Amino acid sequence: MELPDPRNADILVSINGELKPRSGAKVSVFDSSVQGGDAVWEGLRVYRGRVADLDRHLDRLFGSAHAMAFAEAPDRETVRAALFEALRANGMTDGVHVRLTLSRGEKVTSGMSPEWNRSGCTLIVLPEWKPLVYDPEGIRLITSAIRRNSPQCIDSKIHHANLINNILAKIEANHAGMDDALMLDLDGFVAETNATNVFLIRGGAVQTPHTHSCLPGITRATVIEAAREDGLPVEEKNLSLTEGYTADELSPPGTAGARAPVLEVDGRRIGSGSPGALTRRLQRLHLEHAYANGTPIG
Repeated sequence: MELPDPRNADILVSINGELKPRSGAKVSVFDSSVQGGDAVWEGLRVYRGRVADLDRHLDRLFGSAHAMAFAEAPDRETVRAALFEALRANGMTDGVHVRLTLSRGEKVTSGMSPEWNRSGCTLIVLPEWKPLVYDPEGIRLITSAIRRNSPQCIDSKIHHANLINNILAKIEANHAGMDDALMLDLDGFVAETNATNVFLIRGGAVQTPHTHSCLPGITRATVIEAAREDGLPVEEKNLSLTEGYTADELSPPGTAGARAPVLEVDGRRIGSGSPGALTRRLQRLHLEHAYANGTPIG
């Protein structure tokens, strides 16, 4: 099996606080994550010995678990301890992405009902050596036919692991030879990509969709705060696809993809068709925040 990074062949993964080698890192076929995608998760990034925005990620993890009515979830310190132990055991201090998953837990029989969950939640800490997934020089998008969920369907403020509509959008992008897909909400406004939030830059101002039908991303929030502190105007508003096509710059902020510029959407060149100055400025501001304010690996 060829891995994107061969160092990940020997990683240790934490499952319910027990470190296991990659080959033995498994959950039961009765686990809720397998039975119905019944889990919540966070993607964390480690920079220079610090976990970026850890407290915000944990706030969202536990908020999502509460909204999903998870019973017997581990407490905050248990999750932090399992995370730090896994990072130390793997000698990971930089260039690392962590998939932190909390499922409803193992069922006593297969089925949908949480009544069959009687042994508490399953906590998985999966750290990997992983660079940012997007080319820092720019990416190309298509608009997906798959719409992003609205609160009428599944509230995007629950960071759940049932990602089928995102995956279907990504399949469209793959078939089209694009890097990712832009997803619209049920009213036809820009929501996010299949993997990240979206920022538009127009006339020196930063614009981003409301979080009605997109995840209120942690990187998104950090970039908004950093931009405002640096004197850049930021507006949250409904954005049409045409506004995306005609933006001066466009970028998708996210933990996995970070802040790569978008060069093209649906064959339309964005701005000059090359990375823009304000996108680069937002990249710098976000990294400065991550370096200065991340939680040291304890």
